[in-house]
Amino acid sequence: MKGVILAGGKGSRLAPLTNIINKHLLPVGPYPMIYWSLFKLKEAGILDVMLISQEEQIPQFQKLLKGDQELGMNIVYQVQPEASGISDGLSYAKPFVTGEKFVLMLGDNVFEDSLIPFVEAFKKQESGAKVLLKEVEDPKRFGIAEIDEVHHRILSIEEKPEHPRSSYCVTGIYFYDQEVFQYIEKISPSDRGELEITDVNNLYISNSQLTYDMLNGWWIDAGTHESLHLASMKMFKIIEKKEE
Repeated sequence: MKGVILAGGKGSRLAPLTNIINKHLLPVGPYPMIYWSLFKLKEAGILDVMLISQEEQIPQFQKLLKGDQELGMNIVYQVQPEASGISDGLSYAKPFVTGEKFVLMLGDNVFEDSLIPFVEAFKKQESGAKVLLKEVEDPKRFGIAEIDEVHHRILSIEEKPEHPRSSYCVTGIYFYDQEVFQYIEKISPSDRGELEITDVNNLYISNSQLTYDMLNGWWIDAGTHESLHLASMKMFKIIEKKEE
């Protein structure tokens, strides 16, 4: 299985820091943010990774990760011309993941859980996709899944709902088969001009092909100054425990 990391965007909520640097290179604990996604993939045995970002930002990652062999990983880079949505960014990974299931990660998601059990579960899943959910206190900020706990399936996903049907957000950790690229071709830009991953996931739902698992540990969308600080504190605590 291969890995795809989306690491583009303007990171406007983290300005003025992001006026000069890609947000995924900002520190989370003792490492740049992007390292945590790579560490999680490596731990799960996923060593072939494509990192997708805008053209002017890719040299920053290449300079940082020039010794990717030190990580024991094979990292390749792909340009997404503009930050036009997760589905748009993912579409550029099609030649890289041809014929394989893969995991897609948003590089600004920092989390505690190991990916190992979810990767193993998806390998056994015959087809379709899987998303990882996390209960949140402010569901209006996220894509929210309405779930049928009895039959362990997702009924719908609504992006930033005014009246959330649950408190379970869809995190930036997705598992897909090759059909995802056909679904991307079927969707249209949203009101904000982006190809939304929620629309792709809802197509999987319409065909009863979207499964889910829950994250047990903490999960942070490190896209604001406050959440970036919190992610750093959480990571330092994990490192301190390992060193005890």
